[in-house]
This record gives sequence, structure tokens and C-alpha cells, in this order.
Amino acid sequence: MQCDKRLLDTIRANLGGFEPNIADVDDAHHAAVAITITDIGYGADLPGLPDYESWQSTAGLILTRRSAKLRNHAGQWAFPGGRLDQGETPTQTALREMHEEICLDLDVDRVLGRLDDFVTRSGFVMTPIVVWGGPGVQVTANPDEVQSIHRIPLTEFLREDAPILDAVCTSEHPVLRMPVGADSIAAPTAALLYQFREVCLLGKSTRVAHFEQPEFAWR
Repeated sequence: MQCDKRLLDTIRANLGGFEPNIADVDDAHHAAVAITITDIGYGADLPGLPDYESWQSTAGLILTRRSAKLRNHAGQWAFPGGRLDQGETPTQTALREMHEEICLDLDVDRVLGRLDDFVTRSGFVMTPIVVWGGPGVQVTANPDEVQSIHRIPLTEFLREDAPILDAVCTSEHPVLRMPVGADSIAAPTAALLYQFREVCLLGKSTRVAHFEQPEFAWR
């Protein structure tokens, strides 16, 4: 799957036909994240991913590992994002946080749409903003917020073993995980990945708000 105009047009059209669920939330408990499509560049750095000589034009998403210095959710997989500042829209927050965390500055005209708001067990509503980075973007981790940056091929999210649904005794709904290489990513980030796959890549109207999150994500 290439990071090209065909992919851009597909995602734009699929989001254009999708009506996102929007939660009623105050600014203090509202966060936004940037789901950014770009190319992989050279190499992939996760155990279990195919060792191709070059991934340069392969399309992928930018994910991070949160810094171990952070008070909340240290070391967890995440999209660039954070709380809304007073008076900000979710789009403004997602773009600002992306710039602050990975030094990627994109204009609002790169925004393709949004997915469903997701209510986390930690008490926040996350608004996922889908952004077209395109090929050739450069990123640098802010060490105060980001431990590492990873560009994950979109093909990983289309694997036949995705999603992984784990039954838990604390909920009638399963915990959702998305396999990536030899690792996996848990909800809430995994729920957003799964909905991105279903809506943006496959043109479906799949909802994910009901999926449970592992207990380490509740804090």
C-alpha cells in the first residue's frame, strides 16, 4: 500500500461518508490525537516486522511510545495528542500536540476528517483527527514527552489476526488489541487504530466505543 494520491483520495472519500459520534464533554476532560498518514522511509524498527530492504514509499501511521518521565500512561503506545487548551478545537489541539511532541508542523488543510470520540477509563474523551502527512515528512521526538517514534505500515493493521479480543471478568465487552510485529497495542489506542482501519481503509462504519481497556490504561 503506497503513500500516494490514490490512498489520499480513498481515505478522504471514506471519511466523507462517515458520520462520527461526538460526545458531550467539558474542555477539562477533552483530549485530541493526530492519526497521521505518511510513508515509512527506510527500514522498520519493530521486532517481528518483515525485514525489507526499503519501506520508503510504503504508507504507514505515526505512533509514539510515551516518555517514562510522564506522570500518566508512561511508556504506553499513543498517537501524538493531549488535552484541549481553553478555546481550542480538537483539530487545533491535535495539530499543536503533534508539533510539540514530534516536531511535525502541518496546516489545517492537511486534516481529512475525524473518527468517533472515545471515552477512556481514565476519564477523558479522545477525539481522533485524521491527518495527511504525505511522503517525506521529518519527525523528531521531544524527549520530555516521547520516548520513541514509530512509523507502522498500514498493512500491519490489515492482518488477518487483527483485532485480538480478550475476554475479561470485569466487563461484558472484550479488551481490544491490535497486533504490530511481534508486539500488540491495547485500547484505547488500539480501538482508534481498528476504527481507522475499518472506516478509512475499508470504507465501513464500524464503531469501537464499547470495547474495554486493560486495567493499566484506567489510571
